[in-house]
Amino acid sequence: MAEEIIVAGWMDYEPADRDTMLGHLVEVGKRTRAEEPGCLDYAMAADPSDERRIRVFERWVSQQALDEHFTTAHIKDFRAATTGLTRVGVSLETFSVTAGRSMR
Repeated sequence: MAEEIIVAGWMDYEPADRDTMLGHLVEVGKRTRAEEPGCLDYAMAADPSDERRIRVFERWVSQQALDEHFTTAHIKDFRAATTGLTRVGVSLETFSVTAGRSMR
């Protein structure tokens, strides 16, 4: 396994903005998975116990693939569409993974 990159964490939005942001994330996720071969997984989910929180999980074949992700047209469209939504907190980290194994 080559070194993969995991992005994990959370983003908090004003409760009135969270579901709108989540909708935009669903759309950008569809385009990311369809158009970017370096994306292995891209998932965002509303936290059921916190009305502000969106959980984040992404898996990339390399740091280069993640870096290129931020230059795509769909990320530019996403950023334009989400201007004005109020993020009130964030904790995102990247992890380099050199080995993995199935849990089954």
